[in-house]
Amino acid sequence: MSRTLAALLLASASIFITAPANVVFAETPAIAQQASATVHYRSVKIDGVNVFYREAGPADGPVVVLLHGFPTSSHMFRNLIPLLADRYRVIAPDYPGFGQSDAPDHTKFEYSFGHYADIVDTLLTKLGATKYSMYLMDYGAPVGYRLALKHPDRVAGMIVQNGNAYDEGVRDFWNPIRTYWKSGAKKDREALSVLVAPETTKFQYTDGVKDLTRMSPDNWVHDQALLDRPGNKDIQLDLFYDYRTNLPLYPQFQAFFRDRKPPTLIVWGKNDKIFPEEGAHPYLRDLPDAEFHLLDTGHFALEDKLDEMAPLIRGFLDRKIAK
Repeated sequence: MSRTLAALLLASASIFITAPANVVFAETPAIAQQASATVHYRSVKIDGVNVFYREAGPADGPVVVLLHGFPTSSHMFRNLIPLLADRYRVIAPDYPGFGQSDAPDHTKFEYSFGHYADIVDTLLTKLGATKYSMYLMDYGAPVGYRLALKHPDRVAGMIVQNGNAYDEGVRDFWNPIRTYWKSGAKKDREALSVLVAPETTKFQYTDGVKDLTRMSPDNWVHDQALLDRPGNKDIQLDLFYDYRTNLPLYPQFQAFFRDRKPPTLIVWGKNDKIFPEEGAHPYLRDLPDAEFHLLDTGHFALEDKLDEMAPLIRGFLDRKIAK
């Protein structure tokens, strides 16, 4: 493990915070079997780039948009999609530079969260999705919340999983990235190369997971192969730098929560060091009626806690969205 990664992990050691009374530690029974569903794999050209997306479910069903995080893609939802698609129209895009979407050179294409929100907006418009619930994870949170600011009336509900919208959630792990935000210097940019290294990709999947036999190694092998494509490191470093533009929008995101009060389910891996538990609790200030569940896992909670999360997600959608 590199010295830089070791410093990142040391810096990110978090102090356990006692959960308030309204926090529920999910103990939902496991799903007996996975529903069958036909998933379609499609692409559409937006801003000259082929944007890949997975789609399943009835064309007239309530729309659920699944917005992925770093360093993965719509691949992270491959097991969840069939569990929703009998009743819901599920759409899961890959942002440019991720998954199966095109990855143009970073000097010729703007890799930013604002641009991603515009691209997802265009995709949903092309697909006729004018009302939708959003699953927001990691990078998917600022993409989705920017989308919500553009079209607040279109948001039917939110499922938040380790996706930040509060200053409390940007902690020590982010210090080296903050250094780059402040300086913009090449040396500080290159210091972040460790974040696209194989040991870090594996760390994101395994850290905080109690039973590693439930975590498929295919995940980090798949993601790393895409990160290792020529030019992709610079795409990711551009996005690390652009992430700074999300923080000044936090007050607007929070105002959207308070003003619109979308039905919200929070299912959060409490052992995550990247977007830690401290970023989950503040949602209850602005969304006091949110359903709140802390799960005993890490960053990619769907990978080892699908049996707990899927009933929570499905129950929430059935009660709040498809009622």
